[in-house]
Amino acid sequence: MEKARDTITFRISDFGIQPNTSEDACEAMRRILRAAAEVDEHVVIQFEGGSYNFYHTHASKEVYFVSNTASELENPDNTKSIGIHLKQMSNITIDGGGALLIFHGKMTPIIIDGCQNIEIKHVSVDFERPTMSEMRVEAIHDTSMDCAIHQDSWYCIEREKLVWIGEGWRYSSGPSQEFDPDSNRTWRTWNPASEAIRVEELEPFKVRFHYKKPPETTLGHIFQMRDGIRDQTGTFIVQSKNIVFDQVNFGYMHGLGVVAQFSENITLQQITCEPRRGTGRTAAAFADFVHVSGCKGKVGIYNSKFSGSHDDVINVHGTHLKIMEMVGDKACVVRFMHHQTYGFDAFYPGDHVDFIHRSTLTAIGSCTIQKAKQVNSREIWLEFTERIPDDVCLGDVIENVSWNPQVEVIGNDFSSVPTRGILVSTRQKVVIQKNTFDGMQMSGILIADDGESWFESGMVRDVTISHNNFIKCGDPVISVMPENEEAHYKDPVHRNITIEHNFFYLDGTGLVDAKSTQGLVIRGNVVAGTSHAGKPLMILEACSDVLIEDNNFPTENHRMHITNMPVEAVTMDPLRPLILETATNE
Repeated sequence: MEKARDTITFRISDFGIQPNTSEDACEAMRRILRAAAEVDEHVVIQFEGGSYNFYHTHASKEVYFVSNTASELENPDNTKSIGIHLKQMSNITIDGGGALLIFHGKMTPIIIDGCQNIEIKHVSVDFERPTMSEMRVEAIHDTSMDCAIHQDSWYCIEREKLVWIGEGWRYSSGPSQEFDPDSNRTWRTWNPASEAIRVEELEPFKVRFHYKKPPETTLGHIFQMRDGIRDQTGTFIVQSKNIVFDQVNFGYMHGLGVVAQFSENITLQQITCEPRRGTGRTAAAFADFVHVSGCKGKVGIYNSKFSGSHDDVINVHGTHLKIMEMVGDKACVVRFMHHQTYGFDAFYPGDHVDFIHRSTLTAIGSCTIQKAKQVNSREIWLEFTERIPDDVCLGDVIENVSWNPQVEVIGNDFSSVPTRGILVSTRQKVVIQKNTFDGMQMSGILIADDGESWFESGMVRDVTISHNNFIKCGDPVISVMPENEEAHYKDPVHRNITIEHNFFYLDGTGLVDAKSTQGLVIRGNVVAGTSHAGKPLMILEACSDVLIEDNNFPTENHRMHITNMPVEAVTMDPLRPLILETATNE
């Protein structure tokens, strides 16, 4: 232990763990964190370079309910196996010193619970045997194909069926993606292992799959397969404040990636989420890379690289709960509705909530929480300081508007993603700037909001998307699509979205689709490539106060389709106008 001015440094080697051995570091980490909790000064926990191993059999165990992970049926046991568990701690820096932390079995490498002023820096996180299995297509025959299995993807063959195995787990079916190393693109596809009628081993780590029909794939492509159960997370930050990850490399994350839930001020800077160099792997995340649910303060993601996910890169949202029962005029019972989100505290005394009409997704009125109590893992009883608005009905939803973060996503690279780059729905200011979205298979950016499917809230009020590069993303490249059944341009869900000074390279896609938005500005963008010949460049529904000016659009398709809004709702540059294909006036 070393002490500098107001700082104490604990070296992990002083607690019995040396680098580059197979020894389990879980117990040593518990000892060092207990020691750190007993001092008042700022504590630096210092690793040396080299590798350290953490095994699920000796990890800390605690139950956590995590948003958007798994239902009661999918995962009845919410116990997390935790490698590094910071709980009710303050002023801690974990400095990896360039170390590699290797995790064994299904684990949550890091949990930060009820903490303040925590920094994790200069460290790499990876798994000895990822829960993702990979194999490369080496030969394609009439009704069979030969694949080389990655050396880190352990397997066995039972009754002519391939079974993937790991440290304490096994599976034989689940979601699959196909990766093209030449284009660095990945997409969701059929599972070649589970759909085979027979599997034979040609030699170690080389197998032949037999099918009833010719396999649909390409030589050299790589299949990535997983079981689909999000029972752990890459990192979980809950009820914490002022958390920084700086120069942290995530080579693989099981379940959702970095999850922040009901926390304040989260910064991810110069992080890397991609397969670790030298491993030959192509997948780095079992689902989303970064998932932010019900946070506040500022969420900042800067100068980072994300490549090789099995879902979205970044998703920032709140949660709509459905009103199930009125209890007098100042209380109600609300329910978590999506099967993969439940069990956690979503309201606190003093929080402000909006009552949202489920069909329009617009606010009916607001109240302040006086008391909140969990009835069970799905339902919460809420008491308010004011009367519930008279127009609120059973089946409407409620949003905690006190937990809406400001968001900055600046200077990042996104690639090899099967879905979207960024999903964001928060009422605070959002800046998405100087990022590169390379080959998202769906929209580069999605601004949604819904009260019927994922129940992810809510409205946006100030979004700037500027100076980004969108290269061959999905259709449309930017999607503003609240899932309201009733949309009227005079009663919008979203407001004040500016898309300016971006470069778009289209690959048979539309540019922008927007619905139920007031104050949409599309200005100074450069658009190259080829848009969808049969689809307008832009589609607007129930929008108003739209300004389109100074854009360089492709000459072969500069049409715009509008519906459920007056022509006067759109102002265009007279020198570079779009052709209004359809106009339905109201």
